[in-house]
Amino acid sequence: MLIPMKTAAEVLLVDDNPADIDLMSEALTQSKRRFHVNVVSDGAEAISFLRRLGKYEEAPATDLVVLDLNLPRKDGREVLSEVKADPALARIPIVIFTTSQANSDISRSYELGANCYLRKPGNLPEFLAVVQSMADFWLGFASLPQKEKR
Repeated sequence: MLIPMKTAAEVLLVDDNPADIDLMSEALTQSKRRFHVNVVSDGAEAISFLRRLGKYEEAPATDLVVLDLNLPRKDGREVLSEVKADPALARIPIVIFTTSQANSDISRSYELGANCYLRKPGNLPEFLAVVQSMADFWLGFASLPQKEKR
């Protein structure tokens, strides 16, 4: 039996491509799931957001991270490694959503603790379908860890 979340899930989208951010936001608005999307455009900002540092002091606790691998300042592999090594953040599921099809990126992402690896499709209908399926699975069917109290 699935127990619906009483509050909207908090999703952190980490991507530096404005077109991909817009497409993901569009696809996510079509989902029937309840969630709120926060967006940062580089890996250093992602870590600050997750740790609630500086301007992110009041950021909500994140339920799911959607992470691109190729990011400025701190790439997705570094973010993934840092998050999974931090006991306060390690429980947060991380979905890698990237254009890379390299077996080395896939293997390394799972070695670093990724919960899922999805390739960004090159055409719009498939892109939208993948994002909607991801939202349905992670925010509808999967049981996410209970949020920690501040």
